[in-house]
Amino acid sequence: MDLNVTNNLWFEIALVGIIFTFGNILFGHFEVNTPKWKRIMKFIFFTVAVCVLSYHFGREAGLSFLGLLLLPVIYIHAVWLPKKGINGWTAEPKEKYYKLRGWENKL
Repeated sequence: MDLNVTNNLWFEIALVGIIFTFGNILFGHFEVNTPKWKRIMKFIFFTVAVCVLSYHFGREAGLSFLGLLLLPVIYIHAVWLPKKGINGWTAEPKEKYYKLRGWENKL
């Protein structure tokens, strides 16, 4: 009996789920006006992509892909948004952030 509970794709699914959960809790205010269906499809797409990579090319490939995806996120929140005058952690001032995203300001 194999007691290694991380030796299947459920580990990847759980990991993507945990990352998206924390991402939504900490950075959900950046997606406040994004339609719910787009947010759901993003989660499904990345879960499937990581699982397909892990299945066909090994866990290292799937987790490397997931890790590499964090690089643009870090760059956007730590460098690009502050250059635009927007706080990369709080998305403030909201007026600037909404304008950048092309959203109607409902404040």
